[in-house]
Amino acid sequence: MLRSLAHPPHLFLAVLLQPQGDHIELHQKRHGRRLDHEERKRKREAREVHKRSQDARKLLGAKGKRFANKRYAEKAQMKKTLKMHDESTSRQKVDDDVQEGALPPYLLDRDQTQRAKVLSNTIKQKRKEKAGKWDVPLPKVRPVAEEEMFKVLRTGKRKTKQWKRMVTKATFVGAGFTRKPPKYERFIRPTGLRFTKAHVTHPELKCTFNLDIISVKKNPNGPMYTSLGVMTRGTIIEVNVSELGLVTPAGKVVWGEKSANFVLLLPNLP
Repeated sequence: MLRSLAHPPHLFLAVLLQPQGDHIELHQKRHGRRLDHEERKRKREAREVHKRSQDARKLLGAKGKRFANKRYAEKAQMKKTLKMHDESTSRQKVDDDVQEGALPPYLLDRDQTQRAKVLSNTIKQKRKEKAGKWDVPLPKVRPVAEEEMFKVLRTGKRKTKQWKRMVTKATFVGAGFTRKPPKYERFIRPTGLRFTKAHVTHPELKCTFNLDIISVKKNPNGPMYTSLGVMTRGTIIEVNVSELGLVTPAGKVVWGEKSANFVLLLPNLP
């Protein structure tokens, strides 16, 4: 029922005709990568220049022509990028400064210029757009004090040790979580404050859905609270949206477990 409301039937059938398999990405999301993936990738990229040099020397005929044309285009693009990054000396016309008194006749037709160092704004603008795309549309949230977030627990026979802390805010703990032995557990997350579902409001459908929380992506108060799964105002959480029948920007239907990031807007909580 939700799918028929969210998307017209003809659009849904048209999307079904497209290939739906993102098997590699799905496997990476479920099981992760090899532990030495980054190191192997770095070495592969380091070897790539030697392979490219060997191809440039040995390729003959049509393959050699195609390779040369490809490398020519790549180098031209590289030079353009480097030129955009470099500072260039430019001459700017002076319009603002109006001098008192009459100018001599031999200076009337001469434009006065000033030299200035100008950095290309194209790269700056692209960087700003890229950074702005992932900005959270929230004002700055009030930082939560450590005394408000944690409660000090006294332990030991004489209650003199104070190294344990109990979290006093709502938290998310994954399904496969196993507690440390209570004697060595520094941060205690009470069972009554653990949440596994979140109410997510869809802005277009004007509906609220009760969805499973997958993980806590970022807590604005710091990485320690993010690793503990503490959820306060402004926290970005990842939820499972497979029940909504959404369509990805590539036109693929979301069948299995799919995640999306949302920002917590808690009016009654700090």
